[in-house]
Amino acid sequence: MHELSVAMSIVEMATEEGARHGGKVSAVHLRLGAFSGVVRDALLFSYEVACHDTPLEGSTLVIEDVPLVVYCPHCQARRALPSIQALVCDACGQPTPDVREGRELELVALEIAE
Repeated sequence: MHELSVAMSIVEMATEEGARHGGKVSAVHLRLGAFSGVVRDALLFSYEVACHDTPLEGSTLVIEDVPLVVYCPHCQARRALPSIQALVCDACGQPTPDVREGRELELVALEIAE
């Protein structure tokens, strides 16, 4: 389960930032793409495990889900796909390998209590 190593990295970065700003991190905000290869529920569980006995224990991981969006050259439009299983335009049925959104795994914000 690589989500544990991802969670440990998040906790490490957030701990460093919290110490730098002289406060306790109460929440970590993350953008997670549908095509990132990270399972949301496994990451949430792993985050709790990784926070145990750290300054982030008791903090919350807030995840913004980012859908898979591709560019269809046939329609010349961006399309959100209903599934990550097939990179096929939902409107015209053409293959659309040009992924524009959905690969994100970004730490975007920390809530720090003083």
